[in-house]
Amino acid sequence: MIFFKTLRWKNFLSTGNTWTEVDLLSSKTTLIIGQNGSGKSTMLDALAFGLFGRPHRNINKPQLVNTVNNRDCLVEVSFQIGKAEFKIVRGIKPTVFEIWKDGTMINQSSHSREYQQILEQNILKLNHKSFHQIVVLGSSSFIPFMQLPAHHRREVIEDLLDINVFSKMNSILKERLTTLRDVIKENDYQLEITKDKIKNQEKFLRELKALNENAKKEKQDEIQTISTEIESLQSENAEHSSWLEGNQQTLEEEFAKTQEKKQQLATFKSTFEQQIRAVVKDAKFYETNDTCPTCTQSIDTDFKDQKLRASQDRAKELQKAMDHATQESANLEQALKRVNDATEELRRRSSDIHANNSQITRLQRRIRDISSELDIAKTSDGDEEELHKLTAIKDALMEQKLKMSEEQTYNIAMSEMLKDTGIKTKVIKQYLPVINKLSNNYLQILDFFVHFDLDESFNETIRSRHRDSFSYDSFSEGEKQRIDLALLFCWRMIAKMKNSVATNLLILDETFDSSLDHEGVDNLMKILDTLEDDTNTFVISHKGEILEGKFARKIEFKKEKNFSKVAA
Repeated sequence: MIFFKTLRWKNFLSTGNTWTEVDLLSSKTTLIIGQNGSGKSTMLDALAFGLFGRPHRNINKPQLVNTVNNRDCLVEVSFQIGKAEFKIVRGIKPTVFEIWKDGTMINQSSHSREYQQILEQNILKLNHKSFHQIVVLGSSSFIPFMQLPAHHRREVIEDLLDINVFSKMNSILKERLTTLRDVIKENDYQLEITKDKIKNQEKFLRELKALNENAKKEKQDEIQTISTEIESLQSENAEHSSWLEGNQQTLEEEFAKTQEKKQQLATFKSTFEQQIRAVVKDAKFYETNDTCPTCTQSIDTDFKDQKLRASQDRAKELQKAMDHATQESANLEQALKRVNDATEELRRRSSDIHANNSQITRLQRRIRDISSELDIAKTSDGDEEELHKLTAIKDALMEQKLKMSEEQTYNIAMSEMLKDTGIKTKVIKQYLPVINKLSNNYLQILDFFVHFDLDESFNETIRSRHRDSFSYDSFSEGEKQRIDLALLFCWRMIAKMKNSVATNLLILDETFDSSLDHEGVDNLMKILDTLEDDTNTFVISHKGEILEGKFARKIEFKKEKNFSKVAA
């Protein structure tokens, strides 16, 4: 639940450069009076501007700055949610927007719109429209719930019941479905292309098989003869290289072990260096500081000496380990040099088989010349493999298509559940009887005996004992206001039950001054008297003589030298 504590502003509308502050918690009921234009509704505009960046009434943002001073327009709103204390600071000329939590400003995003989203979605958990349906009832630019379009009514109810997360999930799911459809379309395109390639490849292979197999065999026999000669030369080279291979493996293993140990020593040295720097840093801290910079307490001298001796001992140990690692590194360098010398000897021995290799190269060149005459046959073998690859690609595409189709089916099912007619409707159905019951209870308290019902699309059905069904627009302004009041108190009760956007603040702006008769005023006061003790009600009115003595506190606004202020 949000407990609004204080609201203050300066250079806002007709207010001057002196802070005007209103304690929002000091009294259960407060009457705000004053002459027309004295600044009574400025409080409501300041609260809406501080929380949402726009006033309650239809006033352009530049017009909010006091036209005399024309600068330093500031609004501050403080409130508590749970144990966390929040303060919102918002200003114009210069532009200011800060969110403070427990004395620390929350890091600002690169755009004020993102910063506002943090405030509305993560902290307040209500937007401008929901705030004015639960906290405020008045004239000005306020649009009562019953005058909102159907989709805006739904937004208010979803905020109240804290189910707008399903709308966000549905929006994300729609994007995912759009992306998935594009991927499926691309998959179908690639699958058709692959099928065409397979068809052409099979036709090409059938043509290749018609070539003369006898000519192909003669060339292959010649290649086999040359290959036999090459194998003989390679056998001779194997005898010469057996000694080389045996020693080479041993030297490579020794080289690898030496390199590994060298790397380990380098790691140890790096670790010792880091530890030495840490010890030096720690010692330097105790040498140069007599007071802890964190808790500002004095550091005991004995404790400092103890820490310094420990640092010195540790530094000696680390330096000794560092010297040992350096010596080991030098020994490894010598071992590595011996291995390199032996490897060079192996290279020299390998020159003995160079002549045979030259002969093998010449024979292999001859094989390549013959092979060029068998390109068609080789192409046939390669194309068989290409056909297998294309078939594998087609199978993979088919499997991917099945998986994506299954995923699309699941996503469509989830999308149906997340639509307005899905899960949200089930939740709303559970609360509709409660909403209708509360609304009718408040209407009876206001001496308006009709039966009021909202359906799942938030369309109203209103029946009376003597008339058929009719709509909200069929009523007089006074009767409409009774319905608006009943819904306002209903929303507050639902919010408190759901604990989604419950707040201690209730503001009625000139509600008593409009279309309510004396009996309606008395009935509305009955409702205000029955509100919970944690509700702080503010009634803005210019008919203080009618409401005198009915409120625990009275605040009067007046104008002096064209500046609005609270009367002493």
